[in-house]
Amino acid sequence: MAQFTIFDIARNLLIATQWTVLLSLVSFVGGGIVGGIVLLLRIGKSPWQRNVAKVYIEILQGTPLLMQLFLAFFGLALFGIAVPAWLAAGLALTLWSAAFLGEIWRGCVESVAKGQWEASASLGMGYIQQMRHVILPQALRVAVPPTVGFSVQVVKGTALTSIIGFIELTRAGTVVTNATGQPFLVYGLVALIYFCLCWPLSQASRVLEKKLNVAHNHH
Repeated sequence: MAQFTIFDIARNLLIATQWTVLLSLVSFVGGGIVGGIVLLLRIGKSPWQRNVAKVYIEILQGTPLLMQLFLAFFGLALFGIAVPAWLAAGLALTLWSAAFLGEIWRGCVESVAKGQWEASASLGMGYIQQMRHVILPQALRVAVPPTVGFSVQVVKGTALTSIIGFIELTRAGTVVTNATGQPFLVYGLVALIYFCLCWPLSQASRVLEKKLNVAHNHH
């Protein structure tokens, strides 16, 4: 077995970390866009729109992400559609993220007191104006901590994509372990890298929450 220094191991893991970060960004941003649509459907006035969004959320939240990854990768292949592992991973994580973000944001919007709706309506505001000037700014302050907190779950969720062959940090850890025979060192570094990715997100959530609270109090 070839000898690898800790720097050789770290270099290989950091290369894979780039893919973990990229997949996390694509999934979170894509999930945010789709989640915004889910939110609008969920709080819309049409019963069928609310029901469609509700069913979508319940299915995606009520089934394991691992199963969704399998369906995206192997399920489409049954219909003759060859999907690269990175595309299947991005698609599954985006749709999964959208379900959670849409529901998180729905709860934040509905947490705004009904009196705010009534007060803005009495000023002659339409639905869009109410959302833009009154409801969403208040909901944003409530939404920041759970949204950023969920981004940590997205980063961790990328580890499951190794099951369909996507070479991200966890998969790279397995490959490097097989090559070096040093599981404790390799997975210790993997854990450290995950911590370095997730800890700043948690700190950013706290800082942004404080700034939003200060801005609200001044206002």
